[in-house]
Amino acid sequence: MVYLVGAGPGDPRLITVKGLECIKKADVLIYDYLVNVDLLKVAKPNAEFIYVGKQGGAHTLEQDEINNLLVKKAQEDKIVTRLKGGDPYVFGRGGEEAIVLYENHIPFEVVPGITAAIATPNYAGIPVTHRDFTSTFGLITGHEDPTKDESSIDWSKISTGIGTLAFYMGIKNLPYITEQLIKHGRSKDTPVAVIRWGTTAQQKTVVGTLETIVQKARDIRPPAITIVGEVVKLRNQLNWFETKPLFGKTVVVTRSREQASEFADQLYEYGARVIEFPTIEIAKPDTIQPLDDAITNIHAYDWLVFTSINGVDSFFQRLLELGKDIRDLKGIKFCAIGPATEEGIRRYHIKVDCRPPKFVAESVVEELKKVTVIKGKKFLLPRADIARSFLPEELEKLGGKVADVVAYKTVMAQPKDINLVDKIKHGEINFITFTSSSTVRNFVQIIGEKNIASLNGKVQYASIGPITTQTAEELGFRITIKAKEYTIPGLVNAILESSIPHSDS
Repeated sequence: MVYLVGAGPGDPRLITVKGLECIKKADVLIYDYLVNVDLLKVAKPNAEFIYVGKQGGAHTLEQDEINNLLVKKAQEDKIVTRLKGGDPYVFGRGGEEAIVLYENHIPFEVVPGITAAIATPNYAGIPVTHRDFTSTFGLITGHEDPTKDESSIDWSKISTGIGTLAFYMGIKNLPYITEQLIKHGRSKDTPVAVIRWGTTAQQKTVVGTLETIVQKARDIRPPAITIVGEVVKLRNQLNWFETKPLFGKTVVVTRSREQASEFADQLYEYGARVIEFPTIEIAKPDTIQPLDDAITNIHAYDWLVFTSINGVDSFFQRLLELGKDIRDLKGIKFCAIGPATEEGIRRYHIKVDCRPPKFVAESVVEELKKVTVIKGKKFLLPRADIARSFLPEELEKLGGKVADVVAYKTVMAQPKDINLVDKIKHGEINFITFTSSSTVRNFVQIIGEKNIASLNGKVQYASIGPITTQTAEELGFRITIKAKEYTIPGLVNAILESSIPHSDS
């Protein structure tokens, strides 16, 4: 089976539900240049990825070779998902690929996608139809088949017969397009918008008229779409995307891959471009026996204290693996640092008895002293292998009996984006975020200690809390953004505040 899937215009969240399902079940994913690679993250771990992008005159594979590849992979009894930018049947050569599949007796389905002619002007604040301006809308290629003897575009009819015109792939031919429209009756004062990398945080929009747009858009490079029509005038009122507070900003997220999505989603909502650069991975401890022993004797503890969501997940996963469930936790009280850790506990339908107002170990001790007599109580702390010793030491000083067991360990990840230092030096990165001391230390290991000093001043570093900040500053980072609330939403708010211009008055 082959699925010809429209991947949408660039924003990965604009893919259809069915398109996403096709990615998830594919054995082979064959994708184009305009497909957002973030979509590939949901593929099966053993899926094969084949890039067949065409960029300008450079083709990874010619179209005939792509057609043959689809046939070959399908004949290997594999589920093939062919990801195409926008919609497969709108200047995507999906029809040609479908015919080849039909001729080779290979079953196929076509999954429509949101095409750039609709989505891109939308994100630029331009509705393609509006009852006060036009009720007609045309999609036109700005780059016809170069082997044809003559143009199949009837300029005399489309120039004045259609209200809004959307030209795909027409940047190189923009002088010719504007010349033909004016020549065949369209007013030289007709508004025009050229939009590059539409629906993404790299979107750039240039507005002019048929007479001026060639000059104004001289620095625009493909991929871009051109919108011609009176509806372009509405951009000043309807430009919702480019006015987001983090639009045009690039943020690096150094959290583990498993935890990056929540952070990235919040940044996306404010218009940021997010680069996931995981510096840590969560792994099982070198020996699971201490945790197993603690769980086997869980009834002996008065308190379970969790200092991270990873500790929660690791503990409960092992609890269930050992054949136990939440009934075995009857009578034990729960303490959680921070709302995310509390929410992780509540997912198991367990009420948290103590949550300190500040999300650091020092605050945990103070809050526990308010809700219980620590002396003589037994505390179980399922934590990371590199957790600070402050909490167990302070509880023991107060007479508590503490089992500080390793529930998980953090190991250094190997990010794929190895050109991050160059991107920072070239001004392509605005913020780098740290959400734990581990992310800081591993970031240094990955990019090299010698690079740290040279990067200060070229990018802003944002820290989630005082312990992370202290680690970063000890390693030579200049932290300019500090979360007031030591949570992911708090870190996002700190980045937002740093991006909003403040008046001196």
